[in-house]
Amino acid sequence: MIKIDITEKDRKIFKYERKYHIHPRVRQKMNVLWLKIRKMSHEKIAEIAGVSKNTVTTYLRQYKEGGLEKLREIRFNKPVSGLTQHISTLEAYFREHPPASAREAMGRIEELTGLKRSETQIRKFLISSGLKRRKVGMVPAKADIEKQEIFKKQQLEPRLKEAVQGKRKIFFTDASHFVLAPFLGYLWSLTRIFIKAPAGRKRFNVLGALDAVTHELITITNDTYINALCVCELLKKIAEQYPGMLITLVSDNAKYQKCKIVWDLAASLNIELLYLPAYSPNLNLIERLWKFVKKKCLYSKYYSDFTLFRSAITECLNKTHTDHKKELDSLLSLNFQSFKKSQFMSF
Repeated sequence: MIKIDITEKDRKIFKYERKYHIHPRVRQKMNVLWLKIRKMSHEKIAEIAGVSKNTVTTYLRQYKEGGLEKLREIRFNKPVSGLTQHISTLEAYFREHPPASAREAMGRIEELTGLKRSETQIRKFLISSGLKRRKVGMVPAKADIEKQEIFKKQQLEPRLKEAVQGKRKIFFTDASHFVLAPFLGYLWSLTRIFIKAPAGRKRFNVLGALDAVTHELITITNDTYINALCVCELLKKIAEQYPGMLITLVSDNAKYQKCKIVWDLAASLNIELLYLPAYSPNLNLIERLWKFVKKKCLYSKYYSDFTLFRSAITECLNKTHTDHKKELDSLLSLNFQSFKKSQFMSF
């Protein structure tokens, strides 16, 4: 039997912390000491506290040796993985050669370190090392990353700053061609779901101009094709809506947007045409809107005829300023994706 002297101050602390200490192990220790104060046997204390007799003895010795501070110490024996000593080597290797699966990583790690671990252990190690399973993104092979950065800093950002201050209107323009065909997505379901594939390849064309600040959308639509005349119609529509306003249209290098008839009309309407560097969809804000529309009303949806298909897209576009405004305000922020050479897969 261990004899210990307990002060009145500590008695009050035991009584309080056995119920209210933040850590359950400390509450357990304090409870053992509180029961000891009640002059119970070690067998009875162990029974009530839900621990062994040896644990009761250990807690009492801890208090005798170091008082309350010793009791509040929490020490767990955490095994260290044998892979830890190789973490720098593995991190450098996986930065250059990211594995597609835990099984692949398992094989690579065994080759590099000689250590064989299960898939579950490898998956935990990868997560603890900061790796995360991410979907591979795509950037056009011909994209000039340096030109994109120069364009963004020297031309786009100064105009956007003026737009935010109300000194200019900036519209991001592009055409999307929605084809009546299955848009396959993901669903939470008990079994795999199939959707019907409509016959034919009819498409609904939308030429849009998206206000960079207010996210207002101005469109020209048809069921045939988009050409320079459609772009001219869009220019007139914007000019009529914002007379006397300094206007910039940011667009890609599609031929129907970059031709004499468009240039001449834009000049007569006092609209500036600002063309993105080649292969730069990441700098065109309206591209995010097209993805949003597909996700909202096309993925995993079946439309029996073209009229229903077109109506669904039109309704979604018409709600950009009402039902979908909150989502789009977050999605269409003026933060444009930049790429670094280190992000590209090396072969």
